Amino acid sequence: MGVLNGLEPAKVFAFFEEISAIPRGSGNTKGISDYLTAFAKERSLEVIRDDLGNVVIKMPGTGGFEASEPVMIQGHMDMVCEKDSQTRHDFLTDPLKLAVMDDTVFARGTTLGADDGIAVAYALALMDSKEIPHPPLECLFTVDEEVGMEGAKGLDYSVLKAKKVINLDSEDEGVFFISCAGGRRGTLTLPMKWREHSGTKYKIVVSGLVGGHSGEMIDQYRANANIIMGRLLHYLEGKIDFKIARLSGGLMDNAIPREAGCHVHIPAEEIKTLETLISEFEKIIRNEYRVNEKNLMIYCESREEAKEPVLKKKSQRRLICLLNMIPDGVQKMCMEENQKDLVQTSLNFGIMRLNEEEFFVEAALRSSVSSEKEFLSEKLRMLIETLGGRYEYKGDYPAWEYNENSELLPKLVQTYKRLNGSEPVVKGIHAGLECGIIYQAMKPVDIVSFGPQINGAHTPHEKLSVESTQRTWELLLEFLKELK
Repeated sequence: MGVLNGLEPAKVFAFFEEISAIPRGSGNTKGISDYLTAFAKERSLEVIRDDLGNVVIKMPGTGGFEASEPVMIQGHMDMVCEKDSQTRHDFLTDPLKLAVMDDTVFARGTTLGADDGIAVAYALALMDSKEIPHPPLECLFTVDEEVGMEGAKGLDYSVLKAKKVINLDSEDEGVFFISCAGGRRGTLTLPMKWREHSGTKYKIVVSGLVGGHSGEMIDQYRANANIIMGRLLHYLEGKIDFKIARLSGGLMDNAIPREAGCHVHIPAEEIKTLETLISEFEKIIRNEYRVNEKNLMIYCESREEAKEPVLKKKSQRRLICLLNMIPDGVQKMCMEENQKDLVQTSLNFGIMRLNEEEFFVEAALRSSVSSEKEFLSEKLRMLIETLGGRYEYKGDYPAWEYNENSELLPKLVQTYKRLNGSEPVVKGIHAGLECGIIYQAMKPVDIVSFGPQINGAHTPHEKLSVESTQRTWELLLEFLKELK
């Protein structure tokens, strides 16, 4: 008897429990890839497995659907591996310890992997049945989505024929995604020159900011610690004689920076002036962000005498110029009538580091319009080259652009309304999905994305709603009937 025995839909939860016994963290997907391949062979279904471990299983349409256009069911087989500090669990070898409480399925002390194991379970339950009516299916299971969508990027799409795609990697029931942003990671590097200096050293700190994911939360206009530090250094110019010795801020290119720090040398007689100027500037910034940054702080600490390298005047001027000219935040909102609350193009100035030879900046660029992403990237190139630096980018992934002529979306919306008696939310997402890679590789292709309610994904508090899983299963089955 399985832990999930008795839950409905029975086949979906049975398969979910089976794959939860297989370690399948990103980069460790051979076991689940083997399982999927064996599943297909046991049922005499066509299966294709590539060198990365991606698996495609094809199933003919059921009675009356044989001549229908094929439909792709798509999800990723890997999961994020996170656990509580007190939990002893080896994600390379140990099965997840599933549990049920009220309406939720969870794993004891670890992530559950419903993102995106539930998509795998849905697809397996579909293909395991001979009674469920459906068009010809091409079920695509990708590897390593959580670490850069590497499986989707490396897939040979010539093995797929479907031009209708149902992506099941969404975590909010009743929300249908119809577009996603493309993106890349831009790196700006500015050469620096130094000289030895003796003086009183202060550490200036910007902290207490909310931060957050730079895709999902960029439209909340949260303060960026790197930008604030750049503004502060510009505010001090001309008012006090200071020299930069160290500078850093942010941890990840796709996270809004919460903290930044700068070590400066100042004449001992200007200490009071520095403290006064920082206090003045803090009041200015706190007023600007009085609504959404209640705990913002700017202060100085660690006063000491030091002899160390500081930036030469021209290097410091160019660095401050870059910090005050680099774009950041929302660049453009979507103009589509039903998507006006969606960010179309943005940039997050996520990381800055000053080392012995150069000043390094890393930014996450996003746009649901490919040409705007390219234009924003070129703006960064022109900016840094004007200042005497260089620009590079990596980690590029394409956008899934909104299709106003979608045939799938109206049918999905009508099916949802018929089953639930309410309107779904139809929206784009300002983050990257595998749908963008599939769209770029197979266009013209019609894609919709939905899924059951999953709370706390990527954390040990991840929970999957049982009732939502049932409703989403019923929606999927009824939707497939509409594609005859």
